[in-house]
Amino acid sequence: MAPVASAADSTTYLAGVTKGGDVAAGGGRVFVAADDQIVVADAQGALTGAVTGLSGALGLAMAPDGTRLYAALSGSNEVAEIDTAALTITRRIDLAAYPCPSNLSLSGNRLWVGYGCRFTAGGGVLSLDLSATAPEPVTVGVGTYSAPLVAAAGNTLVVGETDINPSDLMVYDVSVTPATLRGEIDGHTYNQGFLKDLAITLDGSMVISVFGSPYQYDGWDTTSLTKIRTYGAEPTFDGYPNAVALSPDGSHVAGGRSPALGAGVALYDTVTAAKTYTNDSSVGEPVAGSLTFAGNDLFSVLKQPSTGRLYLWRLHGTTLPASTLTLTAPSSATVLEPFTMTGQLTPANGSAPGTQPLVVTRQLLPNGPSTTLAGVTTAADGKFTVTDTPPAAGNFRYKALWDGSSDSRWSTAVTTISVAKRHPSLTLSGPATGTVGEQLQFSGALDAAGQAPPPGTSLKVHRTVSTDAGTVTTALPAVTPASDGSFSFADTPAESGQYTYTVRWAGNAMFSSVYASHDVTVQGEFG
Repeated sequence: MAPVASAADSTTYLAGVTKGGDVAAGGGRVFVAADDQIVVADAQGALTGAVTGLSGALGLAMAPDGTRLYAALSGSNEVAEIDTAALTITRRIDLAAYPCPSNLSLSGNRLWVGYGCRFTAGGGVLSLDLSATAPEPVTVGVGTYSAPLVAAAGNTLVVGETDINPSDLMVYDVSVTPATLRGEIDGHTYNQGFLKDLAITLDGSMVISVFGSPYQYDGWDTTSLTKIRTYGAEPTFDGYPNAVALSPDGSHVAGGRSPALGAGVALYDTVTAAKTYTNDSSVGEPVAGSLTFAGNDLFSVLKQPSTGRLYLWRLHGTTLPASTLTLTAPSSATVLEPFTMTGQLTPANGSAPGTQPLVVTRQLLPNGPSTTLAGVTTAADGKFTVTDTPPAAGNFRYKALWDGSSDSRWSTAVTTISVAKRHPSLTLSGPATGTVGEQLQFSGALDAAGQAPPPGTSLKVHRTVSTDAGTVTTALPAVTPASDGSFSFADTPAESGQYTYTVRWAGNAMFSSVYASHDVTVQGEFG
């Protein structure tokens, strides 16, 4: 499953990757933490390379200008700074005294690091001043169990306990040194356990939490420490939330879920909490914490439960309003005969889109190859027609795709049409009577509906003889028609009786079967 060369969603297999961690985007690239490497993809999700020589790459943090990526290396107890253009490690920050650095959050020049080996006491949070040539770790707060999650912005740092139930959120004021604790959001009070992910608004005023329970995304005021908003509180259970991200402009909240009715993501308006977009994946479920925006696009790492395979999932234009595309086909068609489909493209604002290129593909179901039909564009009002000549009979699926624009999300339309085989004709002529021992000559023609017979066409010939003793049918040698469809054959009857000669063509993917018969009365040698 490789990315298609269009703006549509794509799913890319991460070959050779067995462990998937965080995902980050910047500088026109996407980065996936994958244990001993960081996999690199372009903005369309196509894999382009990797940063290697790493040990236990887990958490990632991207500089706002996209030029530098920071990676928590739990295996070597380091933070690596990576040049996102050259894909080289520019420096390694030693954290030998702080085992298993795992989670990162970047705010200004200060990088916050959640460290601690899983299921082990002694974890905690430290900060690094990245403007310093040799940043010195400054610890914050008290020890935790496992490596805590961190989310920092403005004057606020939120630290979340992981791997325990209930789980607390600790909120710090980092405008002063040392950081001071504002208070705690108590996991027992709110029945929250097994924290999966955190996201914080650009000004640090609200943090959004994802716990294993409850099954929703909760927004907390970081000053009053009260719950002010809830996203994705469905009336019925819709899966386990395990990832959350905020769009670059802060207006959209993205949430990932693992399987229940389906594994996928949803988008919500940050202010109103209204759901604005959903998308499910049939490939796998989002890995916990692996969700990030790249402009209007959304990226996640999927894990296929049955195989453990990991995939990079690109969801294109998720924050844009939806356009609509229709495609209507006739009820049926005939192979090798052209037919016309009609459609309409309407941008999100309902205006005339102008001339827009479309990608239209044809596929023979269920698993035939996909063929792109060339030269399909809309008229100024968004209407378009597609004329195609199906090359075979069967059920064909036609899919139209518009790549979208800066104002409207891409859209697609699908229709299926049943294509019937053409009906050829077959003629056979010969004598009406014959004599035992004298050769009979027959001729005929196969008319493949105005087409020359396909190469390799073979006609089966049978002879049926009816006498007082019974009826016997015998296969005679097959005949091959000439390029104009004509053919001939001969037979010598060995006994008197009523003879019927039948010529049959089985047809192929384009033509139905056809046969023709001719009767001959054969008399004895002396009448």
